[in-house]
Amino acid sequence: MGKGREGKPCAVPYYAVPDDLPARADCRSSEQTWLCSLNHPSTHQLPSLPQPTKQGKARRRKLKKGIGSSHSSFGTTHQHHSAVSRTVTPPPPSRGRRISIHYSVPSPAAQPPPFLLLLLLRQPRSPPYHKTHTSGLLTGGMGSMDPNAAAGTAIYPLHRCKTIHLVRHAQGAHNVEGETDHSAYMKPDFFDARVTPLGWNQVDCLREHVKRIGLSEKIELVISSPLLRTMQTAVGVFGGENYTDGESALPLMVKNAADSGRPAVSNLNCPPFLAVEACRERLGVHPCDKRRSITEYRTLFPAIDFSLASIESDEDVLWVPDVRETFESLTERGMKFIDWLWTREEKEIAIVTHSGLLCHTLRMYSKECHPTIRHEVSKYFANCELRSLMLVDRSMLGSDSSSYNYPGKIPHGVDLLSDIIADKKHLEEEA
Repeated sequence: MGKGREGKPCAVPYYAVPDDLPARADCRSSEQTWLCSLNHPSTHQLPSLPQPTKQGKARRRKLKKGIGSSHSSFGTTHQHHSAVSRTVTPPPPSRGRRISIHYSVPSPAAQPPPFLLLLLLRQPRSPPYHKTHTSGLLTGGMGSMDPNAAAGTAIYPLHRCKTIHLVRHAQGAHNVEGETDHSAYMKPDFFDARVTPLGWNQVDCLREHVKRIGLSEKIELVISSPLLRTMQTAVGVFGGENYTDGESALPLMVKNAADSGRPAVSNLNCPPFLAVEACRERLGVHPCDKRRSITEYRTLFPAIDFSLASIESDEDVLWVPDVRETFESLTERGMKFIDWLWTREEKEIAIVTHSGLLCHTLRMYSKECHPTIRHEVSKYFANCELRSLMLVDRSMLGSDSSSYNYPGKIPHGVDLLSDIIADKKHLEEEA
């Protein structure tokens, strides 16, 4: 690939995309590869390109092993009558080594035969936030950071994917003042803030949307943060109809829970509900983010499973009044929660949680996505906003086998002679 020949382009490996590509550069990309053609007007013939020097070949081999020198010249400068010699020197990449690529462009005045140079450019990949986190969001060409790149395509086995429907809680009493005056979050009156009347209207609107699009029939599990506003939102959106006396099953929410003025919600014809501590809002300092005891919650939400929320303690031992959880800790907790979802067998899961946890976790997961996708995934959540994403198991965290795949050849039998001969010939050609 290093030797340019008449009528054939030269491909040069690299580790980053130059910022100073000439105008008329045409760039296309796949997940980890950028293909850039540097076109000159009136390209009708390709002259010979320079051969790499022995030193350049040696440095190139070292670069493939990741031990190249800080500067490497690939080949010598190509000389051509009435030509102008140019050098593309890209900025230092995040990984690998810096390379100077020398080539020459014909002078317009002399009008010699123009040329076409193809550069094969490898895009640097950002390291994962933590080596133990191996889930990813399926967002098309994962890893492509070029806003002008063509849309990439990613393929994953269906049984290694989950659909997660993320919902931020409806408007809480603390949001009314806190979004205009951040210091209002410190008010003790907002302890474990409840959903406001406007928030309940938001819940009703989202419930109508979920039913209209048929999502309520697809969801297999509802996970909620064990705070009052998130559980009120969860049962209001994804729960059953109004509870009637005489039902054998316990209600998801009792009548007028926490002075909400709402009717009881039935546990029939809806998915199971699970409260999980790991998807709580940022911990500490703000009274609105401190939960009540699990014992008290069980009286308000009898049919919600609190077995995972009460592992630490019946009381809230995670929240402390004088230490606010760091953003790094919040992000780490959110990513561990996403990884934990692979321990569940359900494929479609609704998660009702908080804006802080959602935004910081999704920003980390979408770091390597195209900027448009990154913004779409990690932008700020409005109250009662629903956002659906595909979660991908990239490192065998899940152990479920596919229920759709079919092995074929059942019943098994001898193939026709023509098929056997064709298969044998195909294998010989591949060898």
